[in-house]
Amino acid sequence: MDIPLIRKFECGYDQGARAAKAGNEVLQNFIGTTGAAWSDPVRGGELAKGQIDQGADVIYAAAGASGIGVLQTAADQGKFSIGVDSNQNYLHPGSVLTSMVKRVDLAVYGAFSDTKADKFTAGVQALGIKEDGVAWAYDDNNKPLITPEILAAVEKAKADIVSGAVKVHDYMSDNSCPK
Repeated sequence: MDIPLIRKFECGYDQGARAAKAGNEVLQNFIGTTGAAWSDPVRGGELAKGQIDQGADVIYAAAGASGIGVLQTAADQGKFSIGVDSNQNYLHPGSVLTSMVKRVDLAVYGAFSDTKADKFTAGVQALGIKEDGVAWAYDDNNKPLITPEILAAVEKAKADIVSGAVKVHDYMSDNSCPK
């Protein structure tokens, strides 16, 4: 759905793709502008096929249930995909390169722990890479796809983001996305 949060996902993916290989082109599509966009796997698959036809090698599906169609189409076309929100690697082992995982479990645990310790305060709390609030999924389903060089590059990128050596653009405070 074309909303700022999904544009934030797109911007982060764009920055990562370009950092991984200079000159990478990032294509983007949105299924729609209403809540129906989250539950249209057929349309998700059609858009994925269109990107593959334009030369896409990897498709990142930040699309709710519509992403199931994206992952399926990528697998059917022999391309890689990246799942989102939870570990979706198991859906198409060998095709889902990884998944961007939101560690909601840690956020909930933290809220419960703070409540139990009588330290809970209401408000927004952002948990990023440094706090392990977002992560990438690495398991037996994608392990054959991840070379030691890729693993080292991912760990270096993570360390560079945590240390501040690499700045990830905050789309929510500045809705431009550096290219």
